[in-house]
Amino acid sequence: MPFATYPSLADRVVLITGGASGIGADTVRAFAANGARVAFLDLRQEAGEELAREVGATAAHKPLFIRCDVTDIPALQAAIGTVRDRLGSVAVLVNNAGDDNRHPVAGVTQEYWDHAQDVNLRHHFFAAQAVHPHMKELGFGSIVNFSSIAWRFGAAEMAPYATAKAAVVGLTFALARAFGPDNIRVNAIEPGAVITDRQRQLWYKTEASVDQVVQRQLIRQVLLGDEIARTVLFLAADDSRMITKQSITVDAGLR
Repeated sequence: MPFATYPSLADRVVLITGGASGIGADTVRAFAANGARVAFLDLRQEAGEELAREVGATAAHKPLFIRCDVTDIPALQAAIGTVRDRLGSVAVLVNNAGDDNRHPVAGVTQEYWDHAQDVNLRHHFFAAQAVHPHMKELGFGSIVNFSSIAWRFGAAEMAPYATAKAAVVGLTFALARAFGPDNIRVNAIEPGAVITDRQRQLWYKTEASVDQVVQRQLIRQVLLGDEIARTVLFLAADDSRMITKQSITVDAGLR
């Protein structure tokens, strides 16, 4: 099935957090296929290097992988500086990194709560803060933050995660208003039950469990990371240049 390509993304510098696997890796591939100069951050050194080699074999520009813990804000800021030095000013930021672990409410400690906010929320703000001068100099930019439908329907064993992802929407709206005068757009995506390798390993270990989710969707097909990546492309490209301060759900109608 042919999908749209976006000429406006060619040669633009795109930064993706959590890009070594899952939705992040699909997003790296999607931007590279559109001719962008892609940089991505992740803790997983081997997976990141392998993805850069894989994509670089056919892309116009080999992706730049930088090992980085996004919960370490000085390290995140330094990595963004490296991207600017190596590739140029960041025109597109995709705040994808996150961790959707499950814990019963009684098992959540203060330390776990704080970590959940750090990995699912805090870095969105500081990455956006760091690329704002890049985009201001360029005269345009697009920031795409990752929320989740988990905060909308309530997730009994994901209270810290759901809280962070609700806050991502609030942050998105605030940054859209703050950055709008500089022609910088800020939007969010709320994915549904995206069946990545990690999801299959941890939560959906059988085809029957995957099918149970699919049957709750209005569109009864397995939701994959490619679908999310294509939404990111649209929000990053000039085709959506008048869209900002929005949160878009991509969940096949999961109810």
